[in-house]
Amino acid sequence: MLLNLSPGSLLAQVRVGVGRGTEPAPTTNDLLNYASPKDYEIAGLTVTGTRYLDPNSLVSLAGLKVGDKIRIPGEAVGSAVRKLMESGLLDNVEMFATSVVDNKVSLMFKVQERPRLYKVSFLGVKKGEQDQLKDKVKLNLGKIVTNTITKNTQMAVRKFFIDKGYLNTKVKITTVPDSARNNATMRVLVDKGQKVKIAKITFEGREEVDESAIRMKMKSTKEKRFGRLFSPSKFVPKKYEEDKQKLIAYYNKLGYRDATIEHDTIINTGANTINLNISLNEGRKYYYRNVDFSGNYLYKADRLREVLGVVKGDVYDPEDLEKKLNGNPGQDLSSLYMDDGYLYYNAQPIEKAVDGDSIDLEIRIFEGKQATINRVILNGNTKTSDHVVMRTIRTLPGQKFSKTNLIRTQRELATLGYFDPEKIGINPVPQNDGTVDIEYTVEEKPSDQIELSGGWGGYVGFVGTLGLTFNNFSARNIGNLSAWRPLPAGDGQRVQLRFQANGSQYQVYSLSFTEPWLGGRKPNALSVSASHTVYQTFYDALNPASIYQSLKGRKPTGSYTNTAFTVGLGRQLKVPDDFFSLTNSLSFQRYNLNNLDIFQIGYNNGVSNNFTFNTTLSRNSIDNPQFPRSGSSFTLSGSFTPPYSAFRKVDISQEKPEERYKFVEYHKWMFDASWFQTVFGKLVLNTRAHMGFLGSYNRRTDIGPFERFVLGGSGLAGQGQFALAQDIIGLRGYDDRSVYTADYDRTSTAQERSRGGVAYNKFVAELRYPVSLNPSATIFVLTFLEAGNNWGSYKQYNPFDLKRSAGFGARIFMPAFGLIGIDYGYGFDKIPGVKDKASGQFHFTIGQQFR
Repeated sequence: MLLNLSPGSLLAQVRVGVGRGTEPAPTTNDLLNYASPKDYEIAGLTVTGTRYLDPNSLVSLAGLKVGDKIRIPGEAVGSAVRKLMESGLLDNVEMFATSVVDNKVSLMFKVQERPRLYKVSFLGVKKGEQDQLKDKVKLNLGKIVTNTITKNTQMAVRKFFIDKGYLNTKVKITTVPDSARNNATMRVLVDKGQKVKIAKITFEGREEVDESAIRMKMKSTKEKRFGRLFSPSKFVPKKYEEDKQKLIAYYNKLGYRDATIEHDTIINTGANTINLNISLNEGRKYYYRNVDFSGNYLYKADRLREVLGVVKGDVYDPEDLEKKLNGNPGQDLSSLYMDDGYLYYNAQPIEKAVDGDSIDLEIRIFEGKQATINRVILNGNTKTSDHVVMRTIRTLPGQKFSKTNLIRTQRELATLGYFDPEKIGINPVPQNDGTVDIEYTVEEKPSDQIELSGGWGGYVGFVGTLGLTFNNFSARNIGNLSAWRPLPAGDGQRVQLRFQANGSQYQVYSLSFTEPWLGGRKPNALSVSASHTVYQTFYDALNPASIYQSLKGRKPTGSYTNTAFTVGLGRQLKVPDDFFSLTNSLSFQRYNLNNLDIFQIGYNNGVSNNFTFNTTLSRNSIDNPQFPRSGSSFTLSGSFTPPYSAFRKVDISQEKPEERYKFVEYHKWMFDASWFQTVFGKLVLNTRAHMGFLGSYNRRTDIGPFERFVLGGSGLAGQGQFALAQDIIGLRGYDDRSVYTADYDRTSTAQERSRGGVAYNKFVAELRYPVSLNPSATIFVLTFLEAGNNWGSYKQYNPFDLKRSAGFGARIFMPAFGLIGIDYGYGFDKIPGVKDKASGQFHFTIGQQFR
């Protein structure tokens, strides 16, 4: 007799068969006599139908074992079947009584395993969306297909499209089994429908706050209107909930402490649009009345109020209060304590009383004990030497703990350029003895750069550039061959080699070396550089077209060389603060003109010597050199040659150019300022101002042709051109070297523009947004407004007469190649002789453009 207990019912179904026991088996009615159930001892338990699962494990899941007493019919039979089904491993379970002898029963479970996932296919969606779904759903092939997995997959796919604005997405999942291999293919059929957009948003109960300000705060929930591009009006429930929280936070910031959204309604208007009705309860606006402190022993309440910056009558803003308690390093209340070692300081604001629209606040302070730094632990610097990192760290063993120094160290490590700024970790670890260990974690990134370009320039021949920059060089390991990988590195020195050639017409060779910590104890930066420039012309006045013929075998008709040496020493200042630095340098340049009137002033032959002393005062608090989000940079520099004319009694104006310019004479002033400020999210505003002025020491000496300003274009010298003792400054939207203002009564010539101006102004505003902050390829896009001008004489100088432009662009920073950029600029103003009407053009840039 076979007893069959299927999972579909707690009652037994009976299949008649031949009993194999030696004693007569009970009749069917005996086994299924619910009026008189009997107890049996389990004599045997077997499992059939398994292919991948362990039978013994299934017996354990059933909760039965040989020797147990079981009542048939009874709850234990149905419970065993349920447990196996609830495991999620099986599609079907049947229990059979295979033998009943002397009140002993042998039971057999006949099971059917669930299929395993072999393949997942998404239908009704694009190829790109299929790839995104595979990453989002993350179904593991080979896993048993359960109802839970199917349901979770359905919910995940639907949520994926709802988050993209497809609110009416329908998902149907079918499983196609392959019984031969016990596999199954999951087919996910998606019907996205159309995006649901917001037709109208209505605010009820709004009285005190301007509606336009409220709508601005709901950045991802916008009404549908023509021309909306950057803030789409699709309805995404998750974003909507976030925007409601931002809306209440905005009310709280304005002092409306009790503001709430009482209810909101989503109304389906058909045609894939909805209306949103938001009912607000603004409450009343609150102000600070009294601010008291408790638990403060180190500082008096008046001192704490001064640092906190909250006075009676200020609008009550919890978010701003938190920033003043634990916000900007060096400017908040926590810095007052933590910069003096009180690591365990804590301040808890408590609303002591609410009277009408006034709030009395009590700030309960726990000062704790001073903590001294015990150890500084450094992890992750696999290439950079420990001493290079440790000399940058401002939290040293034996010092008191300082929050400001901790944050400042993070900035300094980022600006080194050797580590990924997004992965610099700081972990203060308090010790039982009252000290604290500071653990810094860094991740090395490539910092060396290569500049390589080449081509064939027609009549010029080979055109190419090769530049190598080693930003983490080690001069002391030059003799250690085992340290060459491929060059000795790790000591933070900088070596730069560069060669540029336009065939035999133009070559530049340059070499520079910088030691940022001369002597190893203080950040005194020593820099040494040398360069040599050769320029030759092959112009034949009798046959001007010959310039377009090959230069091979031809002798130059004129030439120019420039040999330069510079030695500089910079040091960090302590006042007004240690963001300031002062750099002094001496340089010598020797210009040699041979039958070449490069300045267009009749100076064809001669040698000019330029001895210059430069002093530069700068302040730099920028947080990240690749993509700054905060901080500023200011630079004021002056360059001075000896005043030779003061010691010369001859009439300089009557001298020949080769005598007048034998020793170059000028003084030059440059000012550059740049600010970075996060607008919201990742959007950053960068504003810049640049000015330059070139002058002579007395009225007897005109301002010479050296060191003038050339404005316009990308800021690069340009193919086949070079800067002969000139400052090349970009102004997007205009041709290279074209922006120039000459006398009012005549049009400037090309020669005058090429010669350059004696004063320039430039102002820039850029909005930047990062696409990728990956250190291997930092990418950001930008849009800009720009204005500037260049004047040929001071009587024409007018800081309000600026050439304006606007445009957009992109930058990519790769450690191996530096910063590469492309911009499209549209110039709005006319430049006589160059620009007759507004137009736009593309500009390509290489390297960090300082101006």
